[in-house]
Amino acid sequence: MVKVVGGDALLTRTEEISDSLRRASTLEVGFLEGATYPDGTPVAMVAAIQEFGAPRVGIPPRPFFRTMIAEKMPEWGPAIAGLLKDNDFDTRRTLSQAGEAIRGQLQQSIIDTNSPPLSPVTLMLRKMKAQDPSLVVTGATVGEAARRVAAGETATGVSTKPLVDTGHLLASVDYSVS
Repeated sequence: MVKVVGGDALLTRTEEISDSLRRASTLEVGFLEGATYPDGTPVAMVAAIQEFGAPRVGIPPRPFFRTMIAEKMPEWGPAIAGLLKDNDFDTRRTLSQAGEAIRGQLQQSIIDTNSPPLSPVTLMLRKMKAQDPSLVVTGATVGEAARRVAAGETATGVSTKPLVDTGHLLASVDYSVS
């Protein structure tokens, strides 16, 4: 017969880990509530339009978020498990580190998105905004850009990269642990 004695420290530590995991926080990564462009437009709304497109106004989908999730999500579980162990099962610290990593993955996905290409009208709008930074894009402004494109004016010298015109979308990617 084997008699086991002690174990109080192990039991206490196991209960501490269990309590920590039960209090597991929530990690949100993306475009958080309150993130807006200078004119007050919610960043999440612009991100959704870019992600899913807006066919009625000629914006094609550029699925940077779904692409990142499909590519990176299989890594998250094992990474979080490893971080939990490395962080002595501190869930808040673990989720904060995971949030940093996933934020970087989402930002990289925005940077890596290059298609579909921007329309000639969008490129002309970029040129017009470069010439007049105070320009407000309205239906009339879009019409003017379309007229210029139809007249043969080119938008040379502007970035043709989707999603990073001002850098605001990229800079607005954030995370929250609650």
